[in-house]
Amino acid sequence: MSDPLMAVLALLVTLGVLVSFHEFGHFWVARRLGVKVLRFSVGFGRPIWSRRGKVDDTEFAVAAIPLGGYVKFLDEREDDVDPAERHRAFNQKPVGSRMAIVAAGPAANFLFAILAYSLIFMVGVEGTRPLLGEPDPGSPAAMGGFEAGDVVVAVDGDPTPTLDEVLLKLVDASMADAGVILTVEDAAGNRRERALDLEGTREGIEDGRLLDTVGLSLWPVPAVVGGVAPDSPAAEAGLRMDDVVLAIDGEPVRNWASLVNLVSQRPGETVALTLRDDAGERTVMLVPEPTAVDGRTVGRIGIAGKIPEDLAAEMTTTVRYGPLEAVVQASAKTWEVSIFTLRMLGRMLVGRASLENISGPLTIAQFAGQSASIGWERFVDFLALVSISLGVLNLLPVPILDGGHLLYYLIELVKGRPLSEAAQYFGQRVGIVILLMLMSLAFFNDIARLLG
Repeated sequence: MSDPLMAVLALLVTLGVLVSFHEFGHFWVARRLGVKVLRFSVGFGRPIWSRRGKVDDTEFAVAAIPLGGYVKFLDEREDDVDPAERHRAFNQKPVGSRMAIVAAGPAANFLFAILAYSLIFMVGVEGTRPLLGEPDPGSPAAMGGFEAGDVVVAVDGDPTPTLDEVLLKLVDASMADAGVILTVEDAAGNRRERALDLEGTREGIEDGRLLDTVGLSLWPVPAVVGGVAPDSPAAEAGLRMDDVVLAIDGEPVRNWASLVNLVSQRPGETVALTLRDDAGERTVMLVPEPTAVDGRTVGRIGIAGKIPEDLAAEMTTTVRYGPLEAVVQASAKTWEVSIFTLRMLGRMLVGRASLENISGPLTIAQFAGQSASIGWERFVDFLALVSISLGVLNLLPVPILDGGHLLYYLIELVKGRPLSEAAQYFGQRVGIVILLMLMSLAFFNDIARLLG
């Protein structure tokens, strides 16, 4: 299956599953609280499929525009209501019931994430061990006392069994210009705490180089050539399998991460590579090909690394829990990712994080396709992450979103009466403008990534 087709199908599955789950939250709670549901729609616009349910003749529909969905309730503010069914109208329910119905959508998104993470944890998720290589001299990592072979087992006291967990916590701390305490374990099993100063490292996040910025390298992978791409600068310069890269322009290469870092800094420049093979040492000249990566230009020479078999086994780990512990860990992870998402949104509002972090359907489709091609576990993990994002976004106090309605009902609780229709109408117009601006920014970022 082609990558574009895989991306489109994965996006449709992602939106279909998550929108259905979100709207079912509204639907299920409304039914339990005695509200009549007129329509349950996945997507907007003209229905391309529909059927009538046996209860209340509810219409279930799939519409042409898959970017969302809605549940339509019986409501006197929108339609004429038979007096005999007036008690089943949404607007006639107590404010607490209305708040529960509205909050049920985002709650369903968080519940989906917990179920998804629980499944992954019970089956077992394979991840990368946070095994560190030698830190860059003079870097925050070097000054913090990190050593090659250290494994990060906790960040600020929170266990980090995989590299993803470590990166999530480091990014969060970096955005706040805060330092962290990493608990590391050496090969002998000895544990010690190391302080890592992350002040002024936010630029590294934007460039996708946070670890490079603080001087941390992963896995002491030797700088050995494991493959050479045809017609690449490396192929033209005569690099061969099992060549060991000793230096670049006289600067020693300690490991594969050091090699990648030095090459990426020299796009379009002529560089000298000192190599060693069975015949001895030699020096070759080549020009790293300028390559656009995440909005910046880096150098690439067209080689792949060679990971020793014993190191490859040491770099991977499987995280698995029993059913009860899996639910506990899944709930904790859902909470952690939710708070991280909320903090990122807040930092974007105050200018402490780039608005380029906002992604639209094109980027979501790309990541959906990539995760689906890797395996179902990665795809389910991706669904959980997007579901959390939808839950958090829908709880923002923006009119026309669930959070905006909850804000209206909270004001009603305080005042003892609903906001005026004029105030609600004005809020809806403001909400629509905000959403249109966000959608425009998301599409702009998507197109910029594609062109970049």
